[in-house]
Formats: sequence, structure tokens, C-alpha cells
Amino acid sequence: MINETRSGRLSAPEFLQGLIDTLTQRGRSVLGIKPPRHIGEDPDLELLGEALLSRRGEASGVAIAQSLLAAFERAKEPERLKFLSSLADRFGPDRRAVELAIAAYRSEDGGGRKIESLHAAAEPRRQELIRRLNLAPGGTASLVRMRQVLLTLLPKHPELQAVDDDFVHLFSSWFNRGFLVLRPIDWTTSASILEKIIKYEAVHAIQDWDDLRNRLQPADRRCYAFFHPQLADEPLIFVEVALTREIPGAIGPLLDKERQAIDAREATTAVFYSISNTQKGLAGVSFGNFLIKQVVQDLTRELPNLATFVTLSPVPGFAGWVRRELKAQASTAIDDDTRRALAAIEAGGDITQAKEQITALAAYYFLKAKLPSGKPVDPVARFHLGNGARLERLNFLGDASPKGLKQSYGLMVNYLYALEHIETNHEAFAEAGTVIASQQVKKSLRARLASQDLVPSPQANSQRKISS
Repeated sequence: MINETRSGRLSAPEFLQGLIDTLTQRGRSVLGIKPPRHIGEDPDLELLGEALLSRRGEASGVAIAQSLLAAFERAKEPERLKFLSSLADRFGPDRRAVELAIAAYRSEDGGGRKIESLHAAAEPRRQELIRRLNLAPGGTASLVRMRQVLLTLLPKHPELQAVDDDFVHLFSSWFNRGFLVLRPIDWTTSASILEKIIKYEAVHAIQDWDDLRNRLQPADRRCYAFFHPQLADEPLIFVEVALTREIPGAIGPLLDKERQAIDAREATTAVFYSISNTQKGLAGVSFGNFLIKQVVQDLTRELPNLATFVTLSPVPGFAGWVRRELKAQASTAIDDDTRRALAAIEAGGDITQAKEQITALAAYYFLKAKLPSGKPVDPVARFHLGNGARLERLNFLGDASPKGLKQSYGLMVNYLYALEHIETNHEAFAEAGTVIASQQVKKSLRARLASQDLVPSPQANSQRKISS
């Protein structure tokens, strides 16, 4: 029985949750399912999966789904691996149904609905199983955690890739922009959410509550997060924003607790200096592009004085790429002068003596170093360039922290979001992998090529332009 509140009324979420709980309890009673007291009493996950797919009743289906998810949460790694492996084979497409659908399609009267039947038959049974698991109370959050387990097993069990592909396929629908809610995060936000902001910050670690206050409370700071209705008080991704009078070249002054805040109405520039995904189980499901564009729109409405939108971004792959180039037998990126400068740094020398070499090498890294797909090797670059930003500026020693020096020789970059060019830039990058860069960045690349006598002739240059 669903109890009413003191006012005599239930809110819509409370009523719905009570109804689901009632149906689940009745379903358990009908099926004879009892919550296990010990791990050893847990039912077979595969058999529960088969039972869930065979049921038609709503109550019984929810009860089985809840039992399966709870049992998976309690299970140890071998049992979890066994179940996930069964999703790959036992709960793959029904081969007999596929063969019959193919035969029907090839028949003389095939076509039309026969194609639809073939499509339905080819869908793996695990997709419907995952959909039904999602109906359980808390099912969405449980499935996100299940995929997080899957991702930890995937490197040693590549046969699970098809299962992961189906998770991404379904999550991409369940977590599309239409379901996401953008919420501002400030110093008055609930402590439970603020604790998660501290926990999930992945770019510039938040040291303590005073550090968090410094990022949220001042008038020239903003933070926004995407939430999903099924993951209450769990931010999916959040962005920290600094409102400034100019494009910054270093992270230290932005995070300085002793800095003087400015009136937001005096700011001309919004700086996205940290973007953090929070749910490992949603890796590969993109929210960031929607987040930045939505925040730009909201900030523009709130503060019409803002004219420039940029990032201050880390370059997490730069130092690793440099080390690989140093080990390569032949590198077109590193000349003898740069090799000596880098060796001096490794030996404990002053990094400021290598500013010219590092900046020129960074320009090569962004504009010339490519994956087999033709896209830049740097993951942050792929993200922002794919969103339509322009590579605006290379900032030597933008992050002089131990982490920054280790991952990028302290390098940080600005990506500029020029609203009138975002779509054009995005199309150029998506279609041809074109890196849109400022003249300043291209000048640094030309200096690198010139030092190696690799500057193309004017005729060749007219045929192979660096993007602008």
C-alpha cells in the first residue's frame, strides 16, 4: 500500500516510486523470489536473464530485473565475467531466427516488411535484456556501474567488445541531449553534490573546501553540470568557468586563492578551464559538446558584455609523444637543437631555456602529428576542434605544477570558440581532419620547419596549405 504524506498528497516522483516498489514486491511474491542473505545464495545470473526475457508481466519483469542487478552488484569478478561473457554469446542474435529471416527476404515475395523482420532478428538478445534491466528501480545507475566493470575487463577479454558496443548504442539514446538537465553549481548547492565535484575534478585537483569555495563563490566564477533524471544528484559532466578581462595564458592566477575577484559585468572573456566527466561507465557517450554550447548560450544571456569564449586546456599527450619521437630512429619532428634542449631538461636544467624549442615542437604536434584516422593525436584537441573551436594560442609554462610539467612540459593551450565560425570549423575538422589554427600557431610551425629546412616551396605551399 502506498502511504500518503502528512499533507495527504504524494509528489509525482514519490507516487511513481511507491507504485514501482509495490509492483516489485508483488512480482517477487508471485515468482517466489526472496532477497538472498549470503552471496552463496545468489541465483544464477544467466538463468535470471533468460527468465527476464521470457516474462510478459510488468511486475514479474521488474522483480527479476531488480534481483539480477542486485546479484551482479554482489558478485565477485569471476561471476561477473561469466555473466558478461554470456551476454556476448548466449544473449547474442538468435541464429535460427536470423537464418529464417534471411531466407524469407531472399524469397520471391521478399522485401518491405521482410527487411524489417531481418533487422529485428539480427538484433542481439542482450539489447532487449539491457532494456528490461533498465526498468528496475535504480536500473539506469546499476547498468552504468555494470558497464564500468565491463570496461575494466575489456582489455584482457576483447571478445566482450560487442557487448560494450551495445551498451554505448543504448546509452547514447538514453543519455541524449533531450534528457539532460543543465544546472548551475555554486556555493549554495547541496553538500552531497559539492563533494562529488571535489571527487570527480579530473583536470586541476581541488585541494580542500576552501579551494572549492574559491572556484564557486566569487562573482567572476561559474560552474555548470549536466544531470540525468534517472541519476539524481549525480553530475554526468561539469565545467568550471572563469570570467576575465583577457585570454589567460596560465592556470595558476585563475586558481590563486589570494586573487582579487572582478565584477562579472566587467568581464569580456569566459574561460573554460576545466571539464570533467564523472561516470566511467558512460565513457564514449559524448556530453561535452552540448555542455559547452549550452553554457555559452546561458552566459551570453546573463552577461551580454562577454565577447570572447575560450578554454585554457591541458595537453595530456604532449610529453608522451615527445618521448616516443626521441626514441624513434628517424623523426621529422625533432632536430638536433631540440634534442639537446630536451636532454638538458631531463638532466635537471632550466626549462625556460627551451621555450623556443618546446613551443615550436608543440606547433608541430598539433598541426602535423596525426592518428591513422588523420585526426590529431592529442585527445583534448580532438574534442575541442571537433566542437568547432580554433587552436588559438600555445602557452609555455601555462601549468608549472608537477603534473603539468610531467604530462606536457608545462604547456597549455587556448581553444577559441568564435560563435560565427563554430559550424564551419566543425565541418572542416569532421570531413577532412583540418586543424583550424591561428596565425600565431602557424608561425611557430613554420619556424620549426625552417629550422629543419622543411619549409615547402611557394608552389608546393599553394597546393598544400596549413589550415587557417
